[in-house]
Amino acid sequence: MRVFVAGLVALLLVVPALGQTAYRLPPQEVVDIIDAPPTPYVDISPPGDALLLIEHQAYPSIELLAQPFLRLAGLRIDPQIRGRQRLSQNVRFAVTWLQRGTTVTIQAPDDLRIGMPTWSNDGRRIAFSHDRADGVELWAADAVTGKAKALTGLRLNDLFGRPFAWMSDNRHLLVRMVPSGAGAPPRLPPAPLGPVVEETAGKKSRAWTYQDLLKTPHDEDLFEYYGQVQLAVVDIDSGTVQQIGAPAIITDADLSPDEQYLLVTKVKRPFSYRVPYSYFTRTTEVWDRQGKQLRTMADLPISDEIPTQGVPTGPRGVRWQTLRDATLLWIEALDGGDPLQKVPHRDRLMRLAAPFDQAPAEVMLVQHRLTGLGWSTKQDQVLLTEYDRDRRWRTTSFVDLGNPEGSRRVLFDLSARDAYQDPGDPVYQTRPDGTRVMHQDGDWIYLAADGACETGDRPRLDRLHLRTREKVNLFQSRGDCLERFVAFGSPGREKIITRYESKTEPPNYILVDLEAKTRVSLTEFKDPAPQLTGLKKELVKYTRADGTPLSGTLYLPPGYAAGTKLPLVIWAYPLEYSDPATAGQVRGSPNSFTFFRGATPLMFLTQGYAVLMDATMPVVGDPETMNDTFVEQITGAGRAALDKLDALGVIDRRRVLVMGHSYGAFMTANLLAHSDDFAAGIARSGAYNRSLTPFGFQSERRSFWEAPEVYMKVSPFTNAHKINEPLLLIHGEADNNSGTHTMQSERLYQALKGNGGTARLVLLPFESHGYAARESVLHTLAEMLAWADKYVKNRARN
Repeated sequence: MRVFVAGLVALLLVVPALGQTAYRLPPQEVVDIIDAPPTPYVDISPPGDALLLIEHQAYPSIELLAQPFLRLAGLRIDPQIRGRQRLSQNVRFAVTWLQRGTTVTIQAPDDLRIGMPTWSNDGRRIAFSHDRADGVELWAADAVTGKAKALTGLRLNDLFGRPFAWMSDNRHLLVRMVPSGAGAPPRLPPAPLGPVVEETAGKKSRAWTYQDLLKTPHDEDLFEYYGQVQLAVVDIDSGTVQQIGAPAIITDADLSPDEQYLLVTKVKRPFSYRVPYSYFTRTTEVWDRQGKQLRTMADLPISDEIPTQGVPTGPRGVRWQTLRDATLLWIEALDGGDPLQKVPHRDRLMRLAAPFDQAPAEVMLVQHRLTGLGWSTKQDQVLLTEYDRDRRWRTTSFVDLGNPEGSRRVLFDLSARDAYQDPGDPVYQTRPDGTRVMHQDGDWIYLAADGACETGDRPRLDRLHLRTREKVNLFQSRGDCLERFVAFGSPGREKIITRYESKTEPPNYILVDLEAKTRVSLTEFKDPAPQLTGLKKELVKYTRADGTPLSGTLYLPPGYAAGTKLPLVIWAYPLEYSDPATAGQVRGSPNSFTFFRGATPLMFLTQGYAVLMDATMPVVGDPETMNDTFVEQITGAGRAALDKLDALGVIDRRRVLVMGHSYGAFMTANLLAHSDDFAAGIARSGAYNRSLTPFGFQSERRSFWEAPEVYMKVSPFTNAHKINEPLLLIHGEADNNSGTHTMQSERLYQALKGNGGTARLVLLPFESHGYAARESVLHTLAEMLAWADKYVKNRARN
């Protein structure tokens, strides 16, 4: 045993010797697809009378990602602009007015440095950011004329989210600015002041393996410097700036509905080296419009002791109540935030009104974890959603907060994973004054649902009566296409805007008159890859040996001749369910248009492969113990997929590649370790040694020390000697996703190398958990195609 452990330790300490190579290109037909102009993003105006078209670069250059950035407290900061690291680029904005049929181009800077735009509440103006050499400036535009201008004299701080919000008059913005006179950033000491020391004594800190955390006192100083925010109100007509309060590390700020008060969340020292900034010592305060603190609503310590799948203690989710001038609501855990505690009620809802000098009042007790409040158009009437972790169950009730016990009526009560019974989500509206409430006619609200069924999604729009629970269908997608409700297109709600697509038609927006039964096209986006329109696509259903229904979408390349047995690529991602029936439900649609974006496995179609996309790999069982049989369930699902496609006569069973990303990569490595059904695998940005994620992974609720045999069994690293098929490992060199540190792929590669396996490790410079740069995407595709050709497609001739 000592020999094995010593060898394992030595293996863990090995640093792989890698040689940097030039970026590679896949075949030209793949390059052409990647370089095709993407369709614009579409943002519908709050009144539903205009479309904001946002043209963007599909893939920025690696030069953008290579800009220097700081990793501080879970953030990636561009120190030059004092903003978040930029990973995308917008080109231009245009507004299409539906009634006039005209399109206006917004006069924004033409330098690929403009941020995502935001409609004003009345849909007549647009605000957006623009990066300059000295910081992030604020711009405002007239959506009718297209004229735009920069607001001078301020620089935005966007580290903690969108740094501006429209106020009720649609003329002023509440902004988060960089304080004036901030000075230079703290300088790195020429020598360390001393060692970094942490100490614990009896404190259970079961934090996930977060990335980009603070590591030194200098990091703390830098975070405090770059995190400073000055609140202000900006008049976009006159350009005047009215500062509010003193600068601080302000992570959130919201005006009360009457705009006389602010709810402000501030981070303060001491900071933590174990969790990101959102869990740091923090206060939530009420200010007046001059910045005077009126009351502290919450004063919370570092939250690194939250139980697994639990919540912090103390006030959480503090927010302004909609349709009241200045009333605060928040949630407090009654179980210590611990889901394992047995209590009659897990949460309580609290309330406090201006002038905030009284004791808070308890509004109601909630049996399970309160996860959402949806506001109707009537004061105090809400849809309250709670989640039962033990059953993975979701319950939504109609509640009048003025009489919660006497008014509560359950509207929906179902498994959180039940796609077939999912009623959908309420449709919301933003009123001209900024109030956000449901679309409602008396006691009728509107629900937009995916419409999942055995033949695939058929999205629908329903009306629901809050008191009788009567439901009336207003619109549903036909069975030969995929058409989804997006927004109402008229004040009377007789017109709706939909997003229509089919297997051969790319998504476009349609104005549908529900009464006149007419349809008017609003956009004419073209197929970016017409050379692949002739591909074949169908929903395939099959059954695992234990009786669990499974499915996937089978793609065959253009010109496929029936009876030809093709090499196959399977792409999958495991999900957890409580029962086989829910696990076997069909999700998605075979009628959706197929986009070829990023490093998608669908690119294998260009090289003559069949592709089974989103093959279901359910892990079914008790939420506390389901991973005890993770290996058996995914290997059974993989084998069932191959049995089905083999029976259809479309694949050569000896030439099958399995691949996945993140948890799908973890699955891929396990399939190679515990079965011989696949010729090779490709695993991207995964985690393979579960002892490095010891306090849970995905939905696993036990720690490594509570279930060591499970952690070891499902870790491909500890089973590396069983992986006897070629495995390509790809990982972003700067992966900041919790649990999938780049080291995971490096260590598995070393384990495979040490056991004589066949493997290749590709680390993409500056890339995170997903791959953004054009060079990275093309190189990833080149690696994937070359690996599959060598070890799968040409396997029969080897």
